[in-house]
Parts: sequence; C-alpha cells; structure tokens
Amino acid sequence: MVSLIKKPILTEKGLSQTDERVYQFYVDPSSNKMQIKEAVEEMFDVEVDKVNTTNVKGKKKSRFTRRGLMVGKTALRKKAYVKLKEGHEIELVSGPSED
Repeated sequence: MVSLIKKPILTEKGLSQTDERVYQFYVDPSSNKMQIKEAVEEMFDVEVDKVNTTNVKGKKKSRFTRRGLMVGKTALRKKAYVKLKEGHEIELVSGPSED
C-alpha cells in the first residue's frame, strides 16, 4: 500500500501550496484516488480531505552521439495532489529549527 507513493514533489510551486495544506506526490500510474488516500493516511498519520490526480506523458528525447542520433523517451508519470483536512500537516522538508 505504501509503495504506491514514489516520492514527494519538492519544487518551489509545490512547496508554496503547503500553506493551503496541498501536497504533491509522484505515485504509481496504476493507482486510483482511494488507494492514494489510504496510503497517505497510513504513511503520514493524517486525514486526507481530497485527492486530485493527473497523468504526465513521457517526452521524446534525442541526442547526437558518435554513433549517430539516439532516440528515446522518458517514462509516464502520475502526480497526486493531496489536500489534508484542517489541522493536519506533513513535514516534508525539515529546515533549521528556531529555538
């Protein structure tokens, strides 16, 4: 269940949404919203309000090498936007504490 969540998305835009209790994760492409909700609640011991998902298509990449043009593509990914209920939060990045 917990293996559905691959890693959190720690971008500037993603971290700015933590004020609204919205967290972003890369998840298994075959997972659904209910499975993601249960996995987040189990992993971080919080209550999830709602989950939005989006599929990110892989891009085609090409580069020139000594052997000629090499063509490939990046993998398909799925993002989950998890909104927590009031009073819950996840500590994704721990900075220096202000003591």
